Amino acid sequence: MSSHRDAPGTAMDPAVDSTDLFAFVSPDAPTTVTLICNYIPFQTAGGPNFHEFAEDVRYSFHISNRGTADADVTYSFRFKTTVVDKTTFRYATGTVGSPTSAALNRRQTYSVTRTTTTGGVAGSPVLLASDLTCPPSNVGSITTPNYQPNLAAPAVHAITGGRTVFAGQRCDPFFGDLGSIYDQLRLRPLGPAHATPLPAQAGIDTAATFNVHTIALRVPISDLRAAGASPSPVIGVWATAERQRVTIRGARRTSSGPWVQVSRIGNPFFNAFLVPMASKDAWNTKPPAGDSAYAAGVLAPEIGTLLPQLYPGAFPNLAAFNAGNRPRTDLKAVLLTGLPAVNGITTSTGSTQADMLRLNTSVAPTSSPNPLGLFFGDTAGYPNGRRVGDDVTTIMLRLLAGYGLPVTYPTYVRDSILSGDAVRDGTSYGGNALSSAFPYVGSPWNSSEQPHS
Repeated sequence: MSSHRDAPGTAMDPAVDSTDLFAFVSPDAPTTVTLICNYIPFQTAGGPNFHEFAEDVRYSFHISNRGTADADVTYSFRFKTTVVDKTTFRYATGTVGSPTSAALNRRQTYSVTRTTTTGGVAGSPVLLASDLTCPPSNVGSITTPNYQPNLAAPAVHAITGGRTVFAGQRCDPFFGDLGSIYDQLRLRPLGPAHATPLPAQAGIDTAATFNVHTIALRVPISDLRAAGASPSPVIGVWATAERQRVTIRGARRTSSGPWVQVSRIGNPFFNAFLVPMASKDAWNTKPPAGDSAYAAGVLAPEIGTLLPQLYPGAFPNLAAFNAGNRPRTDLKAVLLTGLPAVNGITTSTGSTQADMLRLNTSVAPTSSPNPLGLFFGDTAGYPNGRRVGDDVTTIMLRLLAGYGLPVTYPTYVRDSILSGDAVRDGTSYGGNALSSAFPYVGSPWNSSEQPHS
């Protein structure tokens, strides 16, 4: 999975479980960048308590623009929940026609702040907006009819400084065959070549019929670049969720004390694939500037070793490379420092090793996006940022299989199996249609008619 249930702690605390992070130059507003982070994975039908953001969590986007992997700009979101009628068990007492409908009994609003850091000192948070409405969860055709035009669209808010924001339930945009990948790296299209042979099959998009909660923010590019005459166009982006240090549980849970980071996300699959099980919770609490401590999992990735073992004869060149005990500096460039140049595009942020999405904001959006991204000819795709439709599952599988090795080992010859389309999990996006307009993520499944229910 990208980062769904990526660590034992977040698996037990879905409100802080960030599933995917996206950062891209907005296709319909190319002077802006859109940041998206999704939380609360695998949402299915259920009531009377439907999914929502946590009041006691601070959700944040962080941007590094000086090459240090420290947060130079931070946007933070806090949510407030209000119950209108405390005498009823119902989430909604009738048809909900707008985010402020009197029939919506449990509703959420939120605030957005922006903090900048200069000389290592964080300034005071600047309030950009408050009391912004969230749409309710998509309960069903009777309670929340015409969900997209009546409830989701009015919850897209234009706020100060030419910024746009949305927070609410959406269809999970991630696609990948999670069941088979974690079944000893079974790639269904390559089933006959596996050490335990199985028939070749199409992949199953595990997340296709589930919802998530999305925080999306679109801001001018100038909001994110460093100040000065010629700032670098490359920024690093990550997202976090924080809780306060002290929690008192009772009839109503209260929190106090300093904020403590409990989850984070940068590149897809970083914690899931490259951090050992025993270290996953600790990794979630650390800032990315210290990720040299986790570089061993990148320089000698376990999946890169397993692929030749689980697919005997399919990856002979990778097996020979592994036998030489040479470090995977190609993956280090993709995930920890940025790429010096691939297809004419650099995503380098300097020598500091940090798991961040790196986005070259000078690269214009592609009119016909290739979901396989930068390495496969589309300079506006992952790992130059990440768009909602990018097939990061296939990209990461191929990179782990050695597709990017010639970047840092020019004489390395990719295995012939990588010359075609064979190495993939066999899925494509199977959820509700993505949108060409902000917030770009598809409308959530109707809970009363959700397919798997």
